[in-house]
Amino acid sequence: MPTLSKQTLNPRKLPKQTRSAATVSAILEATIQVLLREGKEKLTTTLVAQRAGVSVGTLYQYFPNKSALLREVLRRHLSEVAEAVNRVCQEQRGARPEAMGKALVRGFLAAKLRDVKTSAALYSVGSDVDGMKIARQVGARSSRAIETMLESASEPLAVDAGTAATMLYGVLSGVGRTLVESPERVSPGVREELEQMVCSYLRSLRVKNAR
Repeated sequence: MPTLSKQTLNPRKLPKQTRSAATVSAILEATIQVLLREGKEKLTTTLVAQRAGVSVGTLYQYFPNKSALLREVLRRHLSEVAEAVNRVCQEQRGARPEAMGKALVRGFLAAKLRDVKTSAALYSVGSDVDGMKIARQVGARSSRAIETMLESASEPLAVDAGTAATMLYGVLSGVGRTLVESPERVSPGVREELEQMVCSYLRSLRVKNAR
């Protein structure tokens, strides 16, 4: 598969006015709707423009092609999950490690599983639009937020907060993807098991530190 250039993948311009932002949001929402209805192979800029209620010319003012559209909806989706993680990390600063762990699991899964069909559809386009790079960038932001939260814990950890944050985010993202790809496994029991796993890990670090 030929490598897509940055110009091919990136938006032409970013919206600066409220009206422009609303137009871009409508285009991206339409992209998701067409993706869910038609699949990535049949998705076209014409179908997206029709669904969004704009002309193809208007769409091209912001996105040069289908790849740029798909890349942006994937980036926004992952960024929304990262924002949910960041909010939890802000709210839990200074808390006990186990409380941090429970809140982190609940916030992450709530954002990740809010719309499982959309999440699964966006995973399917990742390989076409440099999705791994986007995931690494967004994941790095989430890991830093978790690290900062852990550094503020009321009970210090036995390991470097950055190491613990990497472990936690790796577990969350791995389980999250598994649930998105196998939605029949989504249940309250899964969340509880993940909470127990994360809290046990954090508790073990706290216990080691106390010895």
